[in-house]
Amino acid sequence: MKRVVMAGALGLGMVAVLPAAERFGLVVHGGAGVIRREELSAEREAEYRAKLTEARDAGYAVLERGGSALDAVVATITILEDSPLFNAGKGAVLNAEGRCELDASIMDGRTQAAGAVAGVHHIRNPILLARDVMEKSPHVMLTGDGAEVFARQLGYEMMPARYFETKLRRKQLERVQAAERERKAPTSGAPAERKHGTVGCAALDRHGNLAAGTSTGGMTNKKFGRVGDSPIVGAGTYASNTTCAVSATGWGEYFIRVGVARDIAAQMEYQGVSVDEAARATLAKVAKLGGDGGVIAIDGRGNVAMPFNTAGMYRAMRLSSGEARVEVFGESATP
Repeated sequence: MKRVVMAGALGLGMVAVLPAAERFGLVVHGGAGVIRREELSAEREAEYRAKLTEARDAGYAVLERGGSALDAVVATITILEDSPLFNAGKGAVLNAEGRCELDASIMDGRTQAAGAVAGVHHIRNPILLARDVMEKSPHVMLTGDGAEVFARQLGYEMMPARYFETKLRRKQLERVQAAERERKAPTSGAPAERKHGTVGCAALDRHGNLAAGTSTGGMTNKKFGRVGDSPIVGAGTYASNTTCAVSATGWGEYFIRVGVARDIAAQMEYQGVSVDEAARATLAKVAKLGGDGGVIAIDGRGNVAMPFNTAGMYRAMRLSSGEARVEVFGESATP
């Protein structure tokens, strides 16, 4: 197997080129942002690495036994949504009203079917509801109360608000709102509070099918029903068997304007560039506008890219070649 590690202005990424006979695997992220070594204790870092490993390996197990890329994506993301470490599901950031407001999307690269939910408050695993929107409704995106009516019709348990909230997220909201009062100007998540974000997964199964999914709580102190890129197909999530599967994390307003996930696939489709080259070029467009973040992507041959232009990105990957990695900053580790 050939592996090339690249570092540059867009952060550290990786391309893994696999032989044709070894082409299934997945890549996972737990958010990109201001993740500084001096602010992340060894114990806390170990918790993140352990949970990323657990989620990655759960998804990989699905692929290893011949399961679909879609099932692997869901298996991976639900574990991250259930962990208070990440800004998705339990542990999501709080909006200006002090509530967790959740978004998610998923896409099937084989059919290019997609489903998404935005602004839900009582769904334990929004990625599951996004998949149900894709498979059990004629729509692509459902929002707010309507999405939850749909969920009730399917028998979902409505979780109380207290299930999602953590003390850490409450303190983060209080800090942002205190800073907002001092400035006397509305803000939605000061940069220092955008440390740990969105979760996502992109997978390639044994049958050559790709899928991607993304789930988030958005930005601390978000107002007016703000929706970022995570539930928007083509911005935060995209998958097509002809090109790649992508999940993005970062400053959503910029990722929407660039159409990040689809832009990566479009470069591959129209220009014939590699998934890594396309991902880096798209992030350069985001940076030029003033945004930051990262992406994870995998193509139909198992080539993986994980570039970012922030201080760090929680990320992991595992391929059928045997390569398994977990990364936070610039280094990597093999559990």
